[in-house]
Amino acid sequence: MIAKSVEHLLGQRQDRFLIPAEIVANVQDTNHLDHAFLVLTKIKYSKIPVLDKHQHFKGLLSLAMLTETMLGLNGIDPSTLGRKKVADVMQTEVPTIQLPYDAEEILHLLIDQPFLVVVNRDNIFTGIVTRREIMKGINFVAHELEKDYTVSPKIQTVLDTKN
Repeated sequence: MIAKSVEHLLGQRQDRFLIPAEIVANVQDTNHLDHAFLVLTKIKYSKIPVLDKHQHFKGLLSLAMLTETMLGLNGIDPSTLGRKKVADVMQTEVPTIQLPYDAEEILHLLIDQPFLVVVNRDNIFTGIVTRREIMKGINFVAHELEKDYTVSPKIQTVLDTKN
């Protein structure tokens, strides 16, 4: 369980965690993989959200998934990208979060994910929360904790008693 003081301080930064959907690169599940390859190459991200035409979140697509699709018995065949759609190769088992954020859940999920997808109750994509933005929040907590709270150890350590 997260300390209430830490949760409170992280909550003060919560509005800064979300990178809104309007500025997050994405592809549609009906796009061909060659289009997705261009998007991923141009934005220089390794993984992006996949949406349907109504902005519902469907999954994630990575450069590694596209590379795997191009691999054949005789080497790399980029022509396969024009014959498949994003929905054919995307990852669909993806954790998502909703507002209001649960700080503890976010911290646990970001251990294994570079970002978390944020959706509303109707599964409409609203943005992402990145590990980077959470780390900025942790940095804020580390610098502000003792300005707002009194922090003291419950017990003295062995090293403290020797001095």
